Amino acid sequence: MTYGFESAAACWKAILSDVSANRGLLSTIEKFARENTAPTEVVFGTSGWRGEIGTDYTFNNVRIVASAIIRMFRESDPAVMEAMGVSGFEDIKKRGVIVGHDNRFLGPDYAREVIGMLQRDGIKTWYAGEAATPEFSAGIEMLNAACSINLTPSHNPANYGGFKFNPSDGGPAGPEITTKIEEIANRMMSESRVLGTAEPDHVEKIDLTDLYMKYIAERKTLDIQKIQEFVEREDCIICIDNVHGATRGRIERIIGKNHKIQYLRTEDDYLFGGVAPEPSDSNMKGLRKILKEGNASFNLGVILDPDGDRIRHADDRMIIPMNYFGAMALHFLHVYKGISGVAAKSVGTSNLVNAIAGKLHIPVRETRVGFKNFRPYMLRKSQERAIICFEESDGISGFNHTLEKDALFGILIAIEMMAVTGKNLSGYLEDIMDEFGHYYPDRSGIEVDRSFAGDALVNKLSSIREKYKEGSVININGNQRTVKDVITVDGTKLVFDDGSWLMIRPSGTEPKVRFYIEARTEEGKRAVFATAEKMTREALGLH
Repeated sequence: MTYGFESAAACWKAILSDVSANRGLLSTIEKFARENTAPTEVVFGTSGWRGEIGTDYTFNNVRIVASAIIRMFRESDPAVMEAMGVSGFEDIKKRGVIVGHDNRFLGPDYAREVIGMLQRDGIKTWYAGEAATPEFSAGIEMLNAACSINLTPSHNPANYGGFKFNPSDGGPAGPEITTKIEEIANRMMSESRVLGTAEPDHVEKIDLTDLYMKYIAERKTLDIQKIQEFVEREDCIICIDNVHGATRGRIERIIGKNHKIQYLRTEDDYLFGGVAPEPSDSNMKGLRKILKEGNASFNLGVILDPDGDRIRHADDRMIIPMNYFGAMALHFLHVYKGISGVAAKSVGTSNLVNAIAGKLHIPVRETRVGFKNFRPYMLRKSQERAIICFEESDGISGFNHTLEKDALFGILIAIEMMAVTGKNLSGYLEDIMDEFGHYYPDRSGIEVDRSFAGDALVNKLSSIREKYKEGSVININGNQRTVKDVITVDGTKLVFDDGSWLMIRPSGTEPKVRFYIEARTEEGKRAVFATAEKMTREALGLH
């Protein structure tokens, strides 16, 4: 028991129940994080390993994961080395590892431990300090580093810590790498290993923002001069909500100081003011108020997550989710900037992009959920290169840009859109929908009994694709719809003859079935959701 709490989880519960009154309990969380040596199961999901600080994300467990990575380096399995883009351990030692963190509690301390362990094995290290995920991605390429370790749980709540690993192409680690890390780390966990602290011999700092600025200047997808001139010249308000995250100060450095750009929530706050630090509509109230009261001809608001890999846009008229913004970015880069290639989207995203791509003769590639699945279309050597790649959960990157999703890119391209089109985002979106059609996406889901988890749930849901094949006719609220296409890259997606669709897939982390839908009218969404739920309940034998 530490200061009256049985566990870090109990202490976090007290802190999060009233962050103003209980902020001082973070010192107790630190004691749990340093003293708790209980093992955990390490699972690298779509974007790294995550855990509660002091419960499973402890100093000992971070050391174990770092040690597992070093062992993976030493073993130099050919498949792993190929996936990392290195020739072997000596190559890794020479090229080095970038280590940094977001703004989370104890971030610098965890990073220091990782740096110490890497140096103990003769591996060159750079310390990035607080940095955004896309900066790591760009920095790896600019330095020709072997990889990076970014200690962040992305948009998770304040009680979480995380561990992202990026290989030499700057993208998220693929399963060839993460499966090996999990295997070694969990073997060490099963042995209840307790590893001693490792102090760095020296700390070589690196300015990843400076490298990121050089990176975007080299890649030329974004026109920073045009963006700067627009902000200087036009009657505009740009409001950027950093939600206390690692993106703070970045845009100011990239395009310069300007009183027309307002920054919200830039101060230190490990607890994010008690809110979930994600780009949600509810978190955008403050910036939308500023835009509506500003009366500027041009206005843009964006909200970012703590590590800068997710973004949501708005202007004074509407919030523009990534389902729409990704389609706008495709149109902008192809029509206004002359970039050719394919449109890469996760399977649960709006078909507005498909409508645009169809008329502009752009191939569409739909992938499983997870940004790492865009890698085949983002590499410079790829035969099919993405003009844009995006997923509905607020992630985006573009042609010749980072393999990681990049909220900074999302801000900059939005400003350039306004500069080139002479319209606010909502006006540009209206023009696109008038030309290519109106689409109304949404998502929901249902919880299921834990007995359905894993393969059992996947197997039961697979009956949907067997029952509803291409050409099947389905009654949706009295309207007969024909199944035009069945896409099974991630769950089952049924596309209907009017362009509406539904997708049913099991959650990879919870006992839930997720529904992604799109109707052709706002009013039509309810009927498509009802159809998705009916299909799911029938497949699971629930009535």
